[in-house]
Amino acid sequence: MNDVTTVISISLLLATVRKAVPLIFASTGGFFSERSGVINIGLEGMMLFGAFSGAIVAFFTHNAWLGVLGAAFIGGLIGSLHAFVTIGLRANQIISGVAINLLGTGATIFLCQVFIHGERSFSLGQGDRLPSLGPFIPLTYIAFILAIGAAIFSYYTVGGLRLRAVGEHPRAADTQGIKVNRIRFMGVVASGICAGLGGAYLPMFSGSFAKNMTAGQGFIALAALIFGKWNPIGALGASLLFGFADALQETLQGRAHLPAQALQVVPYVVTMVALAGVIGRSIPPGAIGKHYEREQPEI
Repeated sequence: MNDVTTVISISLLLATVRKAVPLIFASTGGFFSERSGVINIGLEGMMLFGAFSGAIVAFFTHNAWLGVLGAAFIGGLIGSLHAFVTIGLRANQIISGVAINLLGTGATIFLCQVFIHGERSFSLGQGDRLPSLGPFIPLTYIAFILAIGAAIFSYYTVGGLRLRAVGEHPRAADTQGIKVNRIRFMGVVASGICAGLGGAYLPMFSGSFAKNMTAGQGFIALAALIFGKWNPIGALGASLLFGFADALQETLQGRAHLPAQALQVVPYVVTMVALAGVIGRSIPPGAIGKHYEREQPEI
């Protein structure tokens, strides 16, 4: 009996880490964008683009790492689109994010049908996927390194200080010679790259692409970022919490005397409860969601 309990516990722990990986990537990406002052609720769409582009590149090239690079590139491209619209054209950041989510839902289905002869999903061969290193695929280790690296960058480097400065008080940063909108643009692009990598993890792990396979994970990642108080390490911990909730509901299916649908809502309920407990105590960057325009010099 003890052996069975141990196996179940280890299995649940491993599943928790696997479930948390895409959330870690996306929440770290959200950190780069929102710490610079740009709201990014388009993480879901960026992840979906990353999932499709990573899978389709790996499918045709039979090279998983090219798929990962393709996902990062397309994620950065979508991030550039969000940055151009919100920073260059000064559009509403929330509306732009919603548009990206809608674009991701429709465009990935359409492109899948174009490339895979009318199909809305496709499978990857074993050689098209990343090999396992121990219990996880390499992207798992990269996700943790990225989150820790983002924390070190943010709090111990000049570039990180500038990123946080333009998100807290852009005018003061501008007076120090910091290019506010340039830093913000770079932050949003970095956000897209990270979200694209988070999306690429899904087909690389599962072995297939399916329509809307992100299933709201971009929104949960955003919740993890808020729950973690816009700190990469805090977001990492929150991602593990939400990953545990998702892994737990899968473990309980078939064991608990509850409908499967009731268990499937557990991760979302945990997300709502976590956010309800942290709202009011989590202080966002001071200039988040606010456009910045330099004052015209006096004549």
